Amino acid sequence: MDRHANGQWFLAQLKPNCARIAQRNLDRQGIATFLPLEEETRERAGRFVTALRPLFPGYLFVAPDPADPRWRAINSTQGITRLLSFGGAPAPLPRGFVDELMERCDPEGRLVPRPDLFPEDDLSPGDTVTLTSGPFARFIGEIEAIAPDRRICVLLDMLGRPTRVTVGRDGLRAV
Repeated sequence: MDRHANGQWFLAQLKPNCARIAQRNLDRQGIATFLPLEEETRERAGRFVTALRPLFPGYLFVAPDPADPRWRAINSTQGITRLLSFGGAPAPLPRGFVDELMERCDPEGRLVPRPDLFPEDDLSPGDTVTLTSGPFARFIGEIEAIAPDRRICVLLDMLGRPTRVTVGRDGLRAV
């Protein structure tokens, strides 16, 4: 990740599963890139595996130097399909969009939860939530109780019976 000075970011469409290849090749060309990542839990071979996945699958943020004519080489870079364009010219993203996204990420580009976006009192018993991590990721449940240690008891409907799981606030998203 490069916190680029000119602030003009564009979006490059990637070839399937080529995010890291494209990022490496653009870095070699001196073009700043940003690939925001998030943790995602999936079931694989009967086990739940948490891995980092692109926040915007199939896309990479790029910030070429507009004064350098080599920026046109982005479209022919291995791993890149094309720069997103409108009217034949690459379309810049709104100023500040990528910078604000970078502020929400660690130096490796991993999205970091911000507790200030989810105050403690925004959830209460009876609210419907989606689990965002762990073996029950993407399950929808109802908050049963909130413990003083910030752990939240959620009731999930599993096999027709309510099942209680306890998770941290960062493992939930309001529905």
